[in-house]
Amino acid sequence: MTAPAPLTVLAVDDEPPALDELAYLLRADPRVGEVRTAADAVTALRLLEEHEVDGVFLDIRMPGLTGLELARLLGRFAVPPAVVFVTAYEDAAVDAFSLRAVDYLLKPVRAGRLAEAVARVAESRSAAPAVDARDDTIAVELGGVTRFLAVADVRYVEAQGDYARLHTADGSHLVRVPLAALEERWASGFVRVHRSYLVATAEIRELRVEPGGGHSVRVADEVLPVSRRHARDLKDRLVHRARREAER
Repeated sequence: MTAPAPLTVLAVDDEPPALDELAYLLRADPRVGEVRTAADAVTALRLLEEHEVDGVFLDIRMPGLTGLELARLLGRFAVPPAVVFVTAYEDAAVDAFSLRAVDYLLKPVRAGRLAEAVARVAESRSAAPAVDARDDTIAVELGGVTRFLAVADVRYVEAQGDYARLHTADGSHLVRVPLAALEERWASGFVRVHRSYLVATAEIRELRVEPGGGHSVRVADEVLPVSRRHARDLKDRLVHRARREAER
C-alpha cells in the first residue's frame, strides 16, 4: 500500500515566539513534509494564492485581517485547505460559527493535541466532506476539547440564561451563546416557538392544540410548548414547508 504524501501546511501567527514554536512542533510531526509560515493574515493569503497547502494553522486575533476573516476567504477557494484555529482565548470558538474548521487548539499548544489536529488535516485531505460546505457549524465542548457540530444535526435549542443547550439525536451540548443570537444566525432553518425554545423547522413532526387553546410541537420524542406570540409565525412556516414539499 502506498504511503500518503506528506502534508504541506501553513502556520500563521503575529507573535514570533508562538509562530516559531508552532512551526517547530509541526516540523517534528512525521506526517508533515513542508511548513510555511506567515506573520499576518494578509501575507498568509498571498502565500495561499501562490501555493497549495493541505492545512492552515491559524491564530484568531491578529491586527488587520483577523484569522476568522481569513478563514472566511479561504472558504471561497475552489479547494479550500483544512483550517485549524490556534488561539489563547477559549471563548473565541463561538465566533467560528459558520467556518468549517477541523480543530481548535488552545495556547500553549501541546504536542499531543497538535498531533490530533494534524491527523484531522490528513483525514480531510483524503475523505469527502461529511457535510456540504454551505452548511453551518457551531463550536461545542466535548470532554474539554472543542469540536465543530453541524447545525443540521441540531433538533432544537433550549435557552439556559446567557447560554443555550443544543439538542441532537445523540445528546446535548451547552454553548456560551444566547438563544436570540442563534435565532438571528439560523433564521432560514429554525423557528422560535417559545421564549425558551428554538426549533429546526424540518424536525417538527406535528403541531398540537392543547386543552385551553394553547399549542405545542413534537420534535422527535419531545413535546415543546408554543407561546401565543410565536404560534402565528410557526403556523406560517409549517404551511410554507408543506407547500414546498407538495410542489416537489
